[in-house]
Amino acid sequence: MKILQTVKKIPGGMMVVPLILGALTNTFFPQFFAVGGFTEALFKTGAATLLGAFLLCNGAQINIKQAGTPILKGVILLVTKVGIGALIGIVVNYYFGMEGVLGITPLAIVAAMTNKNGGLYAALAGEYGDSTDVGATSIIALSDGPFFTLLAFGATGLAEVPFSALIAALIPILLGFILGNLDEDIRDFLAPGTTLLIPFFAFPLGAALNFSQLITAGASGIILGIACTLITGFAGYFVYKLLKFEHPVVGAAIGSTAGNAVGTPAIIATIDDGFSAISAEATAQVAAAIIVTAILCPILVSLLNKYEKKKKRILANEVG
Repeated sequence: MKILQTVKKIPGGMMVVPLILGALTNTFFPQFFAVGGFTEALFKTGAATLLGAFLLCNGAQINIKQAGTPILKGVILLVTKVGIGALIGIVVNYYFGMEGVLGITPLAIVAAMTNKNGGLYAALAGEYGDSTDVGATSIIALSDGPFFTLLAFGATGLAEVPFSALIAALIPILLGFILGNLDEDIRDFLAPGTTLLIPFFAFPLGAALNFSQLITAGASGIILGIACTLITGFAGYFVYKLLKFEHPVVGAAIGSTAGNAVGTPAIIATIDDGFSAISAEATAQVAAAIIVTAILCPILVSLLNKYEKKKKRILANEVG
C-alpha cells in the first residue's frame, strides 16, 4: 500500500491528515488514547514537547553563511509577511474583537498570515527565481514557527505575551541554530526532524479538536486561505517590483501558510488564557488555510510569471 505517497499528494498532507485523524478519534472515541503512559503522551498530550523538538531541528537549518543579496531579500520578505499579518490582525481585533470578521478570529489571521510555507517558497524560488532567491529561504525560515507570531501578538497588544514566553519559544530555535552552524553534520543529522516530527505533533493537536469544529471552520478557513495568498502574496510581489529585483514573481511565493502554523493558536492559548475559548476554532481555520494556500500560492506565482513574460514581450516589440 502506498499510504505515504498518497498522503504526500494532498496539499499539506503530512500535517493535515494526522490532524484530521486526531480530530476524528477525539470526536467519536474521546477516551481511546486516554490510558496514561507513553500512549497518552504521544497521541493526546505531547504536542508541546514534539513542537519544541521540531523548532530545534528547524533552527539548525538556518545557515549563517548566507550573505549579501539573499539576506536582503530574506529580510524584506520576512518583514513584509510578518508585518502585514500583524497589521491585519490588529485592525480586525480593533473593529470586531476576539470573534473576528466573517467568523475568522484575529488569532487565526495572525497565525496564518505571519507564517509561510518554507518548503513551498524554496520550490517556487528555485523554479521562477535564481540562487539569491533560493538563498533567502534561510532568512525567511525564521517565520516558520511561533516566535514571530508571538512577537507580533506581544508587540501589538493582541495578547499578553511575557518576555519569558518569547525566550521560551526562541531557545529551541536558537539552540538548533548554534549547533547547526557549529557543525554541519549536526545540521544534516537534524534535518529529517523538520519533516519527520510534523505528523507526530499534528495528531495530538487534532486530538484536542472536535470534528464538528473543523466542519464549522471550513468556509471561514477557505476565506482565510484565499486572503492569505492574495494579500501577502501580492504584497511580496509589489515590494519586489518596487525594489526592482530581477524576479519579482518570487515575492508572491510568501503567500502561503506553513503546516506548523496549525500549532500556533494552541501555543498562544497556553501563554494567554484569554484565547482558550477560540483556540480550537482558530486551529481549525488555520488547518483549512494551509490546504487552500498550498493550492493557490503556486497558481498565483505562475500567473504572475506569465504576466511578467507577456509584458516583457510587448515592451520588446514596442522597442523593436
